Amino acid sequence: MVKAEGISGLTKLFREALVDVDDASTILFVGSEAVCPPFAQLLAYAVRDHNMRFGFCPRAEWENSRTMRWVAGAGFQISKDPFEPGEADVIVILGGLAIPKFGCPVEDVKALISQIPKHRLVLAVGFMDAFRKAGWDTSLHLDVLIDGYMSAEVL
Repeated sequence: MVKAEGISGLTKLFREALVDVDDASTILFVGSEAVCPPFAQLLAYAVRDHNMRFGFCPRAEWENSRTMRWVAGAGFQISKDPFEPGEADVIVILGGLAIPKFGCPVEDVKALISQIPKHRLVLAVGFMDAFRKAGWDTSLHLDVLIDGYMSAEVL
């Protein structure tokens, strides 16, 4: 187990999880709508110097996958352009999917992963033990599980 703190710790752990992944690889983020896209954008930014291609697949719905593009002044954004999930070298499952109110059944994620035969790595990035609470950490084959905790206060 490795620990790191803060947003920079999260992005550092994500970069380290991809250390053996070739530059110019294709990464597919799979997450819930609205809740997960900002995290996909942040994580894509963390490896922006690796010339990777990124896509976002909402709720494991293959046909709704979209390309993520760099927009000057705004960072990575999910575009209207379709993305082909079958091209993914790396699949990143985001924790919002494991939350019943926002996500989808784990079977949908398993089905999506099974349709991407060339993927080399499956990462999960979530918060507050979402994957373990939902039992996804044992239901899915995960090469890496990054779990963050957040706290906030009003001063």
